[in-house]
Amino acid sequence: MTATTATPTLSTRLPGLGLALGIALVALWLGRMAPLIGGPVIGIVLGIVVRNTVSPGVRFSPGIQFAGKQVLQWSIIALGFGLSLDQVAKTGLESLSVTLITMSAAFIAAWGLGRLLGVHDQLKVLIGVGTAICGGSAIAAVTPIIKPDEHDTAFAISTIFLFNVVAVLLFPLLGHLMQLSDMGFGLWAGTAINDTSSVVAAGYSYSQAAGDYATIVKLTRATLIIPVCITLAVMVAMREKKKGAADFSLRRIFPWFILWFLVASAVRTAGLVPGAMQPLIHGAAEFLIIVALTAIGLSANLRRMISSGPRPILLGFGVWVAVAVSSLLVQLAIGQL
Repeated sequence: MTATTATPTLSTRLPGLGLALGIALVALWLGRMAPLIGGPVIGIVLGIVVRNTVSPGVRFSPGIQFAGKQVLQWSIIALGFGLSLDQVAKTGLESLSVTLITMSAAFIAAWGLGRLLGVHDQLKVLIGVGTAICGGSAIAAVTPIIKPDEHDTAFAISTIFLFNVVAVLLFPLLGHLMQLSDMGFGLWAGTAINDTSSVVAAGYSYSQAAGDYATIVKLTRATLIIPVCITLAVMVAMREKKKGAADFSLRRIFPWFILWFLVASAVRTAGLVPGAMQPLIHGAAEFLIIVALTAIGLSANLRRMISSGPRPILLGFGVWVAVAVSSLLVQLAIGQL
């Protein structure tokens, strides 16, 4: 009789899900106390600590894998309910040219510097996308498409977070030294800082007007994760087809959760979600992201991350500098500084 691999059931997933949920609740609480760091980063760090000290047994694996994949996709869909596409389009079109150029700079720097440093393709994509678009959320969105190792995802998010902290502390100081206008600083922060919370922190520490403008710019930038994900899905599908993969299927590899994200955004834009529900939905989306990233941390092998050496961090630094400098240069060229 041939042995077969049983499909995971709710009962087999419960131990791992329970562990991820428990740690995520702690991360959510700590994130409220330290908003500059945030619950998602704390969750992945706590997950890594637990994985590399206690080392949960095999029975936790099905639930941890489920949280790191399915729950991750649910979190992206939930984010759509908080993103009004018409609001972003109205104010964000004027920043689109700068955003597209800084994104191009990020991807070119990730590819070129990554090759120079010998960083492998999946980690280059994760760091490039995270720096170009919206930090951990962008990394979370592309992870189901390119399917990197868990420790690569954890490493990329940790690298992005490091430069988020530097940006929050450094950008307002540099902005005042360069005597940037509120709009100029808002555009710079919105296009060159990765994570939304870090953009908000830097923007509002500069001025109220800068914070308002930076937030809208950042929301516009975040919507570009949709064409990026679709492009990556097509590239992965073409690569599988070229390799002659027997189970190749564009339908299977297409990021359907991105379409549901669009549906959620359309529902939000049409005003079908009551205003009183918005904080609840936003809170649910945030918690789902924390659960998913905690699970990724629980899957990460710290020894393998350390063995990667300083090259991924150098890559993150180089891509971050390319984005920050290109944003200022474009604004200077079009006379917005």
